Amino acid sequence: MDKHHHIGLDAGSVSVKVVLFDSNGSLLKSSYRRHKGQPLIIAMELLRDALRECGESSAFLSITGSSGRLIGTVLGTDPVNEVVAHAAATQKLYPSTGTIIELGGEDSKLIILNTEASCVRDFSMNSVCAAGTGSFLDQQAERLQLTIEEFSTLSLRSKNPPRIAGRCSVFAKSDMIHLQQIATPVEDIVAGLCFAVARNFRGSIARGREMPGPVSFQGGVAANQGMARAFREVLERSDLFVPEEHAYMGAIGAVLKDIGNGTFFRCSLQDIQKLSAAIEGLQTTDKRHLPLIQPSDDFLGRHGVRAQGPESGHSSPPLPQARRTMSGAPVRAYLGVDIGSISTNLAVIDDNCRLLAKRYLMTAGRPIEAVKTGLSEIGAELGLTVEIAGVGTTGSGRYMIADFIGADIVKNEITAQATAAAFIDRDVDTIFEIGGQDSKYISLRDGVIVDFEMNKACAAGTGSFLEEQAEKLSISVRGEFQESAFRSANPCRLGERCTVFMENSLMANLQRGVVTGDLLAGLSYSIVQNYINRVVCKRPIGKKIFFQGGVAFNKSVVAAFEKYLGRQVIVPPHHDVTGAIGMALLAKEHRELQAAETGHQKQTGSLFKGFAASGRPYEISSFECGGCPNVCEINRIRVEGETGNLFYGGRCEKYDVRKDRTPSNLPDLFRFRD
Repeated sequence: MDKHHHIGLDAGSVSVKVVLFDSNGSLLKSSYRRHKGQPLIIAMELLRDALRECGESSAFLSITGSSGRLIGTVLGTDPVNEVVAHAAATQKLYPSTGTIIELGGEDSKLIILNTEASCVRDFSMNSVCAAGTGSFLDQQAERLQLTIEEFSTLSLRSKNPPRIAGRCSVFAKSDMIHLQQIATPVEDIVAGLCFAVARNFRGSIARGREMPGPVSFQGGVAANQGMARAFREVLERSDLFVPEEHAYMGAIGAVLKDIGNGTFFRCSLQDIQKLSAAIEGLQTTDKRHLPLIQPSDDFLGRHGVRAQGPESGHSSPPLPQARRTMSGAPVRAYLGVDIGSISTNLAVIDDNCRLLAKRYLMTAGRPIEAVKTGLSEIGAELGLTVEIAGVGTTGSGRYMIADFIGADIVKNEITAQATAAAFIDRDVDTIFEIGGQDSKYISLRDGVIVDFEMNKACAAGTGSFLEEQAEKLSISVRGEFQESAFRSANPCRLGERCTVFMENSLMANLQRGVVTGDLLAGLSYSIVQNYINRVVCKRPIGKKIFFQGGVAFNKSVVAAFEKYLGRQVIVPPHHDVTGAIGMALLAKEHRELQAAETGHQKQTGSLFKGFAASGRPYEISSFECGGCPNVCEINRIRVEGETGNLFYGGRCEKYDVRKDRTPSNLPDLFRFRD
């Protein structure tokens, strides 16, 4: 090696790592520090410490990492590619290694080495999603109030890790809440998260690639013993090992690669001062969005902004009071139920399609309890003044709840939302619907659906995204969020990022002194950008836009849509329960068609089991479906006094779809297959 000392700097998305070698190639010092969104500042401090440690005014510097490109540009040197750096270190220190699995704060890599040619044969990396990264595990540990060290130790104690969604942090949270409600031990939840990350890596990064051994697991996450166990079991690799230098392999590799290429960049204390100037320059050139509201747009007047949330006042008109007919008979009415992952909504309309009652309730992982509560409350409110002539269900739990309460018709959420919107205004041509964990785009022409799209396995453009970030900022997502966002004169440009990665951006901006209102307004723009670019994509947006779903309560998001699109957006009355209203309308239409087909002037009895269904006891048990590699946990519900079981929890409709009640001579192919 050269007579001078060599410094390796790996500036990642979450942490900065520095290694110092003497002129003989001996490792003198290694440093690891989380930068909390300030990589330049931490890099400057660690480089300064390294130069002082070697007792010289300058040393040769090698750079790698996602933030290394910016640092290299400021200092005037080219960084080493991260994949190349990890490969160089591994091939030097562990030459027999065939495959590298590297998990960092915001990225994950699979690197397949060519041991004969000492080069990279193939590699794969994650996209803009935190699933399968260190930040995903950090967030789950924080939710469980565990340090990452406690997280690692606990995970090794589990003997039966449950299946948890590893594709999105927000969806994993829902699974964790459910597991906590059924008293699942913490060590099992923690181990389940590790196995979820390993399965996600296998499915989205490895994707069937052959991985020659031995396998080196490196990066900051490799310190988590539970992850090493999960990879060994999920990938079935007993030859997986964790190098002693697992956190510093990138920095070490950068030094080795530059030496091998004859690239020597001398860095002095004077050069490090350039980083300080760059930090100040970045703070003064920060670009911002337009304020959410301006005096000329009459936004507050058009949207009647007052309080926020289902519990407080909003623009929806009061509901009419249900009264018996002139003859004293109950009013004929129709019930719609929308069972979602976050909220469960119920709506009752009469023969004139007037909304008589509605409920917006939290599902909280217990859809049957939410529906029972809604039935009980509506039954108490309407009493004997109505007779339910038809029932429709929609949402993720539509089939199971249809059997539980006795529904006459079951439809998907797209149809339900579109039906309600077209009834409210026949001219509506575009629907934006954003709920707790899903979002939908629907295009209409003359009241008919001509196109639609839904979000994939990402919560970045949903209500949970806003709720997660508001919670981090200690802000109530109801009322306080929009009020603070409206006061912002310079909303931040936060971009369209994963929920987990967005937290790092928020913390970085807070440390730079950005006021909370600017962050909240920036989050409003962010959810809009995510929705438009990932859900709508390049599909047409019409002239009359309806914004439906619970997120429409947050008028700062409505304002962000208007500013981003440059056109007005309408929030219809009762937008929080439009899915349930749509199903009530469809139930009415369905029952009227049934009466017309049978030639009866009056409708025959509905399948509805009555409001008393809210009081029926039931038991829940679960089992694993072995029909495919998903191995879904299926919940089996047995209702007292009824034969047969109800099912929910699968990713397909094998158990969810209701069997036809009409006699049929066709064989049960599911039973035949099993």
